[in-house]
Amino acid sequence: MTGGQLMAAAERRLGPYWSMTRSQVYRELPVLAEMGYVRLGKPGPRSSQPYAITASGKRAFTRWLAESPGRDALRNPVALRVAFGQQHSGDQLQTLYTHANQYHSEAMAMAKEQAKEAKKNGDPFGAAALEFAVAYHKAALSWLKAAPTS
Repeated sequence: MTGGQLMAAAERRLGPYWSMTRSQVYRELPVLAEMGYVRLGKPGPRSSQPYAITASGKRAFTRWLAESPGRDALRNPVALRVAFGQQHSGDQLQTLYTHANQYHSEAMAMAKEQAKEAKKNGDPFGAAALEFAVAYHKAALSWLKAAPTS
């Protein structure tokens, strides 16, 4: 797959609970190739560069799966702004909450649909990870209801 194809596949499978950027994907692919974890294929149209995982890459992935995942990195831009709520006007806070509610409602609905699809396709592990995203958005919506407005 090319970097763009990898990004699209990762976004579909991981996007509801793991954020990544296109620049991260494109930055890491040459590093993975240098390490022997992926190999370059024949360049395609518009100089697109496909990559394929190597046996060494599969072994590295298996080792990574066995490692401790470490601690969660919690970064919520709405909570950060709420922490400075005294510096906001009431309208600013209400706008912040409205946009956050809309985002979490839409993201939760999408994650629910993806989880349902994963279950239907016989992917209980993918569905379980997506249920995490559903629970996260549900918790965020609950928190937003109780967040102070002044």
